[in-house]
Amino acid sequence: MRQRAIRNLAKLDMTQARITRILDAAAGGKNNFVADREVVRRYDQAAPITTTAARAVLQYLCRVVRHLATEGVDQFVIVGSGVPSGLPAGRQLHDIAAGALGASVPRVVYVENDPMVLAGARATIEPVTDLVRVVEGDVREIDDILDGRVLQTFLDWDRPMAVLLLATHSLNDDEYFHYVIKRIRQVVPERSYLSLLQTTFDAIPPELLPAIHDLLAMTLPGHAIRTREEVEALLDGLVLVEPGLVWVPDWRPNGQDSACVDEPSASGNYGAVARIP
Repeated sequence: MRQRAIRNLAKLDMTQARITRILDAAAGGKNNFVADREVVRRYDQAAPITTTAARAVLQYLCRVVRHLATEGVDQFVIVGSGVPSGLPAGRQLHDIAAGALGASVPRVVYVENDPMVLAGARATIEPVTDLVRVVEGDVREIDDILDGRVLQTFLDWDRPMAVLLLATHSLNDDEYFHYVIKRIRQVVPERSYLSLLQTTFDAIPPELLPAIHDLLAMTLPGHAIRTREEVEALLDGLVLVEPGLVWVPDWRPNGQDSACVDEPSASGNYGAVARIP
């Protein structure tokens, strides 16, 4: 395990910001570099909501996992950005699931392609629990993820599971995005769930859009931004859990989140959870 962590760290490029680390930096975590914090600073200068939006996203993920666990789901596949240190120790998504399940024990697989996140998670999570796995993978290679040895052997494919797609920013080809959703629907057991998170510029004031687009092109080239209509098209045919496709602070708010945005649209992200018959 130690050698694997060293190999992952060797792949690090500390001069290039990555979305997982940017989210971590904005949420107050420690798994990030100067380049990631600089991107947060520049986005806050252009539209001063980045830090609040990042926390709103993390709170949304916690609520999704908690809700699905209370529905009896005890298996989770979390693809991308699922283990930022912006979530405090003991409050990672697998901890949230365990707390909501009570007597049952969840099995959680984190899928990540950022070397720093991989190394950190494998060093701090896997050694203390046998019910969490951290695997290297990219949502743009969904077949490799779903057919991978860990998912196939660690999870019980005769019982429902939840797949959380958090790395939709890297799916800039809508045709392939449709394939990702189709493939997941084909392979997961009945009564499973699919959740996604999608960045949008729908609420950005028109006068700020040129600067935001230029900043995105410089800092996160290829990052996919979608309108509500485009996300709805991707979800066509799925049965959405109430309240449907909404700004992430509006997805089953519990009144306990400490960093809710004043305006839900300031989160800059849509979220949805769908049942898979």
